[in-house]
Amino acid sequence: MRQGGLVSPFPSARGRLTNGAMNQPATEWEQRYRRTVITSDTVATAFVVAAIGIFFGARDAANWHEKWGILAFGTEILVLAALAMSRAWAPSVLGQGAEEFRRLGRSLFTAVVVLALGGIALTSRNIKLWIFVAIPAIGLLTMTARYLLRLRLHKQRQDGRCLRPVLAAGSPATVMDLINRARKFPHLGWRVEAVCTVDGLGPDGDHLDGVPIIGALADVAGHVRRDGYRVVAVTPDPHWSPDRLQRLAWNLEGSDAEMVVAPVLMEVAGPRLHVDAVLGIPLLRVSMPTFTGGRRVVKGVVDRLGAAILLMLFAPLMLLVGVLVLADSRGGALYRQRRVGKDGREFTIFKFRTMVTGAHNARAQLADRNEGAGLLFKLRRDPRVTRVGAVLRRYSIDELPQLFNVLTGSMSLVGPRPPLPEESAAYGPDIRRRLLVKPGLTGLWQISGRSDLPWEEAVRLDLRYVEDWSLALDTVILWKTLRAVIHGQGAY
Repeated sequence: MRQGGLVSPFPSARGRLTNGAMNQPATEWEQRYRRTVITSDTVATAFVVAAIGIFFGARDAANWHEKWGILAFGTEILVLAALAMSRAWAPSVLGQGAEEFRRLGRSLFTAVVVLALGGIALTSRNIKLWIFVAIPAIGLLTMTARYLLRLRLHKQRQDGRCLRPVLAAGSPATVMDLINRARKFPHLGWRVEAVCTVDGLGPDGDHLDGVPIIGALADVAGHVRRDGYRVVAVTPDPHWSPDRLQRLAWNLEGSDAEMVVAPVLMEVAGPRLHVDAVLGIPLLRVSMPTFTGGRRVVKGVVDRLGAAILLMLFAPLMLLVGVLVLADSRGGALYRQRRVGKDGREFTIFKFRTMVTGAHNARAQLADRNEGAGLLFKLRRDPRVTRVGAVLRRYSIDELPQLFNVLTGSMSLVGPRPPLPEESAAYGPDIRRRLLVKPGLTGLWQISGRSDLPWEEAVRLDLRYVEDWSLALDTVILWKTLRAVIHGQGAY
């Protein structure tokens, strides 16, 4: 179930905010944002195609129209048609999640295939330029433009604008969980404006954490049609039998509302969820997590290749940091520590030393000051951290030597946090699932707050990665890691 939004207390059951930019219907900003994305994609495609056509066509001006003009025009039309057919402009995917970029990538891949087949059929010698230069350039430009548009949209949502009004319908406990998640992740675009419960009441009367309870579950469709909610979020409640859910879906037909139902099976999302029709019954099929196979081979190749490139890029910085660490305090520049990796195998992790020599032996004296969650030991103002070490931790520079661990195969660029042996020994059966994959230099835990996260949330994120891993998710995490490192949230 998608989550996001911003919840505010409302003075009445209808509860619409009417000040400033928030009094316009949600469909207006959705249509405006969609038009902006379409325009951006069109301009980016036209710019790349025109630049290539003019630059290379100028060398063969006599045959420009025949050899370059037709190919340029055809490539632009092909890319835009592929975007439309792949529903890369669907409002439901714009501005959130990895699906938007997956559809964009799928569209460009389709354009490449069609161009290649067309080049073979027409025996064109110039088609390689459009396949290997034009399409990648279009992809780079369109993805960058969409990311910048998304940042602007997320900033507006943080300010309480461009949010979809949501009617949540279910038990008070599950609706409360939805409200809390909506408040925590406003960039995903949900604003829970009203609630329906089985009897139209909540534990504290006619409001649930500041959100008005406007009626019973049987009245959901009527409220949607009258008040114009854009999303109906159905959360678990014994009231929701298959017949009642089917009837609600029928009653919502013709409205602008999107019905979203929580399957209430397990915390599994992404490519592992599939809806199949078996014997006329819609079934939610959950495929097994993949720990081997072709995608894992690709991940391993990307890890080693990426680590090698990053080591070459950061070599001057790492040399400078090593000198600063040596000059700041006595001891070596690197710190070696045993950690637990895939399948419980121990390995030696490398980091720049950020603490005084013998810091591990002094940990017992600081046990009563531990601020870490669960099995973690953390201090915001750890007296063992050196001056240079504080800066290195603030921007995660101390973790750069772990690229050698990635290069040698004991770690991955993206994965769960590598635990200490004493932490791993205290794991229960559920938490030990973190060890089914290689630990990562970064992961969901890092882009979500790192040491500021409660222990249960950190474990949940790691397990979610293990269960729902995909190459697209790795790409998103790596992209968001840069922002997390710059902000330094939870790094101490």
